[in-house]
Formats: sequence, C-alpha cells, structure tokens
Amino acid sequence: MEIILKQDVTNVGHADDIVTVKNGYARNYLIPSGYAIAATVSAKKVLAENIKQRAHKAAKIKADAEEFAKKLEGVKLTIGAKTSSTGKIFGSVNTIQIAEALVAKGFDIDRKTIHIKEEQVKEVGNYTVEIKLHRDVKVTIEFEVVAE
Repeated sequence: MEIILKQDVTNVGHADDIVTVKNGYARNYLIPSGYAIAATVSAKKVLAENIKQRAHKAAKIKADAEEFAKKLEGVKLTIGAKTSSTGKIFGSVNTIQIAEALVAKGFDIDRKTIHIKEEQVKEVGNYTVEIKLHRDVKVTIEFEVVAE
C-alpha cells in the first residue's frame, strides 16, 4: 500500500515521503497513529502543492537573510570594558554585549545566532564574530574592545 508519511518513521522514511509498506502495517499502525495518510491521487496533489509553497517561503526567508547580511557587512563595533593597567579585561566580552552593541547601531539580532570565533575575549584588541542569519547565510563582523 502506498502512503504519504506525515513525520519521520524509523526504517520507513522521512516526512513527506511517498513509500510502499504492507497493507496491515499501514492500516493498523501508521494511519491510525497519525504517522501517515493513504497516498490517493488528491493527497499526492496536496503534497506537491505544500512542498512547492514551502520551497517558495524558504527561498523568500533566505533572500531576506542575504539582504540583511549585505547591510551588516562593513559594520564595525566598539565595545568598552573595564580593564586593568596591563590591558586585561575584568571578566570577558560575550555575545550579550555584542548583541547590545548591534542594537545600538540599529540591528536587532538574537544573541544566540552570534558566535565569537575566539574562545574567550579577555584582552583589549580587535576580534571577529560570526552571525548566522540563516542556515546558508553567515556574516562576519569585526569588533574592537577598548578600555573604558
């Protein structure tokens, strides 16, 4: 029996796959449990339309992320921190401070998407940070840590 999977099923297939399984397995387990639906002609048309719409939405989201990445390119941040006389920072610079500096520049970015390339920023100097705007779109920004 041909079915369309609504979600991933181990040893059967992934969501939105059209697979052939034994009749009893489909009728007694997959369909009543909500894991699959029967692959009728109308269900296949609906699946094709849903996949097409999802692809269109994903392309729009990626295009928006690329446009935002172009705006972010060339942005240079300056982050002030309390330092000792030798130039070491009390504490360290983290993603929260970078996100706040970006908000001050007019870019609202979630701190969870920010990744500092160095392990820890504990001294005054220039560093880089990578921001993941989309699965395929990343932008690198430079920031400078200065003594307050």
